[in-house]
Amino acid sequence: MTQADTQIENHTDEYDSPWKDILEHAFPEFTAFYFPEAHVQIDWSKGYDFKNTELRKVVRDAELGKRFADALVQVTLVDGEQRWIYIHIEIQGQRDINFTKRMFIYNYRLFDRYDSPIASFALLADNDPDWKPGGYGFEVLGCRHTLQFPVIKLLDYAEQINRLETHANPFALITAAHLQTQQTKHDPEARYQAKGVLVRLLYRQGWDKQRILDLFAVLDWMMRLPEDLEQKLWLEIETFEGEIIMRYVTSVERHAIKRGMEQGLEQGLEQGLKKGKLEGKLEGEATILQRLLTKRFGPLPEETQCRLRTATLDQLDLWTERLLDAPTLSTVFDES
Repeated sequence: MTQADTQIENHTDEYDSPWKDILEHAFPEFTAFYFPEAHVQIDWSKGYDFKNTELRKVVRDAELGKRFADALVQVTLVDGEQRWIYIHIEIQGQRDINFTKRMFIYNYRLFDRYDSPIASFALLADNDPDWKPGGYGFEVLGCRHTLQFPVIKLLDYAEQINRLETHANPFALITAAHLQTQQTKHDPEARYQAKGVLVRLLYRQGWDKQRILDLFAVLDWMMRLPEDLEQKLWLEIETFEGEIIMRYVTSVERHAIKRGMEQGLEQGLEQGLKKGKLEGKLEGEATILQRLLTKRFGPLPEETQCRLRTATLDQLDLWTERLLDAPTLSTVFDES
């Protein structure tokens, strides 16, 4: 394994997955694509409500292994009955002997808390075609306790990549990205080509800004590239953006932030010749962050501008990191 391969794998293993964001923003599409039988039983006109805070209260004391995304959702069924649906998404590259037990524990804990039947869904992203667990249970002294749950294996879509790339559901694109990430594990050049194709397809779907950002975050998290290929891809994306006049997103904003910070640092250093390096750097970073915030959220309130002018370097760095994923201006500055 090359050093680049190791860095890419470590990135995927060590950082939080952006799956949860796209799951919350496109939950109906998630069920429609992966669990269509459940999808048609839900009354989507009644809306749905994520209860992730409640979920954490239920499972916070359980040592249940590493999970990249999980969620608890309340929906109304077409027969008018409200139900809790627990969705467990496991993004991992190898078998987990405790997986079914984990699903079982979550299910009975949630049932005990809410006194309501819980539907548990699972999504597996490992590369073992023979591993597809779908239940857990035990029997002792004539007592039997079991859980059977629907499970989707992303590897089962391996022969459908061309169809996935042209499918209108956003999770088809995510599935294609996952499969091509596996197929290009030791071939950065092939991954670079595949990622470029998927980013272009992402732009062409006509989705709104937040969906594009959420989907790009998943693609980028999966399909890590060596730095030289990453920079090459950004240049191509910029050119492509210009061709299709997609002005509401510039390099999916992440590259703009990175480049903007570099420009801010340069401005800060120049001003530092007169004001001192620290003060110049502060002013430069504050200026570029203000431009980026204005570009994304519109004109800034005077209170926000004052906070930027009086911020420390640590605060500016924190707010800049939050900018890409924050849905509102207040989220960027949240101190809770």
